[in-house]
Amino acid sequence: DQWGLPIFQNIAASEQTHTEAVLTLLQRYGLPDPAQGAAAGEFADAELQALYDQLVAQGVESLAAALRVGAAIEEIDILDLQERLAQTDQADIQQVYNNLAAGSRNHLRSFVSTLQAQTGETYQPQYLDQATYDAIVAAAPEQGNGGGRRGR
Repeated sequence: DQWGLPIFQNIAASEQTHTEAVLTLLQRYGLPDPAQGAAAGEFADAELQALYDQLVAQGVESLAAALRVGAAIEEIDILDLQERLAQTDQADIQQVYNNLAAGSRNHLRSFVSTLQAQTGETYQPQYLDQATYDAIVAAAPEQGNGGGRRGR
């Protein structure tokens, strides 16, 4: 809301779709929703809460900082999804994780290109290795299976 760029609203709407996909899996497998009853920005996991607080503090500093934070979050998401994907053989979970990863790669490309367009700054990956980052940024936007929305 602070920076008023459509990228933030568009990606927030996409993230809501992603949250709903994960909630469907939680319900299907009878697992508790760790976000149930929590306000936006509240996390039961102390490490996640600390990361959220740190990134929000960085993101309010400037538009460039907010775009870098957005890109960093997508990098973290990509790595988390790769790790979780390797831990399951359930086809429905794999499909959701693959769709979420495609969305995160799209979002990363969007944040990086917006940072360049708005500030002239070239984003440097903070969590992904350079080769993986370069391959993602060079790739075309992806469409997830199952009619998921793209990040732009």
